[in-house]
Amino acid sequence: VQLQASGGGLVQAGDSLRLSCAASGGTFSRYNMAWFRQAPGKEREFVAAINWSGGSTYYADYVKGRFTISRDNAKNTLYLQMNFLKPEDTAVYYCAADRVSLRVESGMNYWGKGTLVTVSS
Repeated sequence: VQLQASGGGLVQAGDSLRLSCAASGGTFSRYNMAWFRQAPGKEREFVAAINWSGGSTYYADYVKGRFTISRDNAKNTLYLQMNFLKPEDTAVYYCAADRVSLRVESGMNYWGKGTLVTVSS
């Protein structure tokens, strides 16, 4: 499956942004999906995940209550709604997919190229 993330940009602290990840070349509804991010000079980290049906979601503590992950299997698209953005949310955001893994970076077999989110203070 091929993944293409979009929706990043420059926003101010407190603003909202919605990222999208379009999937192609596979049966999207069979894949668990996740968002990871990598800030400048830091390692990539888990942000949020959703299982294949959308019935289960998981969040890192540092985004819980502010970010919402969702998916539309009819549109082959994954979303990340980000509210109350903080400067520390600045990073390249990647979407990832796997048939089995859900939250572990090393277990995700398919990755998009990432979209940059910059939050100014």
